[in-house]
Amino acid sequence: MRKVAIAAVLALLAGLFLPGSAGADAGCRGGDPVILLHGLGATGPENFSYLDPVLRQAGYCTFVTTYGQATPAAPVGGTTAIERSSREIVAFIDRVRQATGADKVDLVGHSEGAFQSLYIPKVLAYSAHVRRVVALAPPTHGTNVSGLVTLADLLGLRPVVDQVLANSGCQSCPQMLPGGSAVRDLTDGPIAQPGVDYTIIATRADTVVTPPETSFVPEPGVRNAFVQDTCPLDPVGHAGLAFDGGVADMIVNALDPAGAGPVHCTAGPPQ
Repeated sequence: MRKVAIAAVLALLAGLFLPGSAGADAGCRGGDPVILLHGLGATGPENFSYLDPVLRQAGYCTFVTTYGQATPAAPVGGTTAIERSSREIVAFIDRVRQATGADKVDLVGHSEGAFQSLYIPKVLAYSAHVRRVVALAPPTHGTNVSGLVTLADLLGLRPVVDQVLANSGCQSCPQMLPGGSAVRDLTDGPIAQPGVDYTIIATRADTVVTPPETSFVPEPGVRNAFVQDTCPLDPVGHAGLAFDGGVADMIVNALDPAGAGPVHCTAGPPQ
């Protein structure tokens, strides 16, 4: 029973290993560079292979990096400790700001990258340089991974699960489970920081960040929405949020509320 529970948690956590892109254009719609932050186990170019071209076509100046690689040769990112990855991201943002002359940036994150987009302005006290945050399915309050973490808690296996995750090379994994150290740091007091505009987009079909509403931040200055509030028939899953046309429209609208246009609903990938 113990091995089955641990294996199930590990298997579903693999859903946080999201598919990203690179690129930056000269002229930025909205005036701010847009930093795209990938999910756990992904790379920037892989995770944003769909969204990055869409945002550039819409006139945004996008920048993508792969953060949190355990070694330079590792093909995936986001596996090092949250606090280490967050410092890497801030260093990248500072390089973008220096290169572009921009004082502020907009952050668009997916899964762990969405968690980082909330974590960095608050925990690293970096809000002075962030204008907007658009977070896709962040594990804000910790994910129970379709109830498997709750089961591990009931069976007294949680310490074993955390240790297995850390020993498997994913230091960030236990940090984003309920009660994890990064979750505690993020949720200790208000999450939303003054001067930052927040939009959180989740999907009711999520089986990775669960319950899905745990992504939300019920605080002033934060817009929380399910994809299905606008597109009720969209079956899009957790990873699919980065590859959904309707979600892309929602992101563009969140980055430019004054110029918001219609959302063209699509059937996003259900994974």
